[in-house]
Amino acid sequence: MCPFLDIRALSLYIEFTIPQENPLKSYLSHLECTNCRQTYSAEEIHTTCPACGKVLYARYDLAAARKRFTRDDARTRPGNMWRWFEVMPVRDAANVVTLGEGYTPLLAAHNLGREFGAGKVFIKEEGLNPTGSFKARGLSAAVSKAKELGVKAIGMPSAGNAGAALAAYGARAGIDAYIFVPEDTPEMMKKEGLVYGAHVYLVKGLINDAGKIVRDNASARNWFDVSTLKEPYRAEGKKTMGYELAEHFNWELPDAILYPTGGGTGIVGMWKAFEEMEQLGWIGAKRPKMISVQAEGCAPIVKAFHDGARHADLWPNARTLAPGIRVPVAIADYLMLDAMRASGGTGVMVSDQEIVEAMYAMARLEGVFAAPEGAATYAGYKKLMVEGFLKPAETVVLFNTGSGLKTPELVTGEYPVLDPRDPELASKIL
Repeated sequence: MCPFLDIRALSLYIEFTIPQENPLKSYLSHLECTNCRQTYSAEEIHTTCPACGKVLYARYDLAAARKRFTRDDARTRPGNMWRWFEVMPVRDAANVVTLGEGYTPLLAAHNLGREFGAGKVFIKEEGLNPTGSFKARGLSAAVSKAKELGVKAIGMPSAGNAGAALAAYGARAGIDAYIFVPEDTPEMMKKEGLVYGAHVYLVKGLINDAGKIVRDNASARNWFDVSTLKEPYRAEGKKTMGYELAEHFNWELPDAILYPTGGGTGIVGMWKAFEEMEQLGWIGAKRPKMISVQAEGCAPIVKAFHDGARHADLWPNARTLAPGIRVPVAIADYLMLDAMRASGGTGVMVSDQEIVEAMYAMARLEGVFAAPEGAATYAGYKKLMVEGFLKPAETVVLFNTGSGLKTPELVTGEYPVLDPRDPELASKIL
């Protein structure tokens, strides 16, 4: 039996509404560097730490929040990620830019687990987010905070899905979006940027090459650079996946989480959420094994993990058909590796062929048309079950981070053509 709370009974309103008699309060207090621990004001625009160049986190007065914000408060609120407003970085709810992101289902995947006698395998279905991927969470948070801080234009490199999300939320907020994607980014993701009215540029190279263009031009063009974890707020949107998982499992975390890893905001954000929830008194000290899944053609984090390194080297000639995990270098490498090691997790590489096979398996066994990145988690799960790292009795969550509808070119096949006038028609239907 699936151990959910009955949270789906809540109404799924799209708009975020402000209770008139009891306005919501964010307990945002400051920004803190994850490396040198310098602190900064959350009322100013910041990207990375001015002192050391590492990742900044939004921090909250959790001691005060614990007295006034309970884990049941969100149950009566609209069904999106802003249900957790007290631990989100926007002070005035009027600045929230939402398309209904978050609050995605956790699906029991009995058919996937049956091969291994595993009865507690689940899929967190992020493909149902606006713009078709988990990137909607991060960009809703970042664009909302940008709006609150008076930002007029945002620049960002993307492998595809994040660019589509920025374009959508930028359009809703009235903020100009400048998006730089590799030339071979899937067509659907390019077209999303265009239809939302963003400025979309194709780059000869990979996402790190696109990132250099943003860095080199952001100051002169007055862009807020929202590159992955080079600003404090996208991770705040992603962390809500961790809050939702705890709620799904009645405030007990699963034994393992498999996450497709590119820039790392998913792992980093959820790990941050678990720490916050423990300080709020909502969960205990138990943590899931955090497992990074990467492609064989681009696996800097997995390699660094198995090499015992705290930082990952640039992966040369990165290649994979899963664009979201074709990220040859990540600023948050140390945060991901720390979480993986502290949790007793691991890293696993999968081939492109295994990814495509997993896409078909998830669709045909569970009815989930997974993005290639999400399918990679099932391919990784199978490897770890065979190796014995994961056990059949464990509760395991596979994150499908996007919809396979975004990459239809990965699905190929032949379709029989029937002629209604053909007297042999019936015999041709197998």
